[in-house]
Amino acid sequence: MARETFIAYKYSEAQNLRDEIIKKLGEDAKYYRGETGSSPDLTDTSTQNIKENLKDMIFCTSVTIVIISPELKNSNWVDWEIEYSLKEYKRGDTTSRTNGIVGVIMKVNGSYDWLITHKTNSDGCSSRHIDNSFLYDIITNNRFNLNTENKFACNTCKTYNYLSGSYIALVEEETFLSDPSTYIEDAYDKSKNLQNYLPLIKNR
Repeated sequence: MARETFIAYKYSEAQNLRDEIIKKLGEDAKYYRGETGSSPDLTDTSTQNIKENLKDMIFCTSVTIVIISPELKNSNWVDWEIEYSLKEYKRGDTTSRTNGIVGVIMKVNGSYDWLITHKTNSDGCSSRHIDNSFLYDIITNNRFNLNTENKFACNTCKTYNYLSGSYIALVEEETFLSDPSTYIEDAYDKSKNLQNYLPLIKNR
């Protein structure tokens, strides 16, 4: 089933991938509610006005796609977009619900090794390490936060499944683009089971 989506990204380096994601959504792209070429230019407007416009765009969506790129943390507002995606807030008599969120790791110079390294644990399990210095705290705080009885993919080395183990799962660009609906639905399903993931974010 199609979901209304929002894409958070750093414009100067991830616009092409944003466009490719929308293209891969196919017919479901009509449910995209984020920025487009016809969106108003907010460059010279106030910070508060920008925040309100972002809230308005995110309010009616159920899944946020965050493009993870090398200079993401230098964005002026992606962290706000993630925060608004996680919070519940009111517009008139309607209350938004927490969005599911999936991170799409951008391929840079033909590789993901700017962010990802792989290692083999002592018990033989392979695991993926993410360099958190490239991520906002709001992302890292919502990773490896599955809080169920059987939360580990491997009870020996205490590793999490890369997809189900985090509220904000990170998926390589090529993997996501091969089947966007799978990862969008996974994020949406998590948003309906918030009790399984801690911490998310407290309303402010």
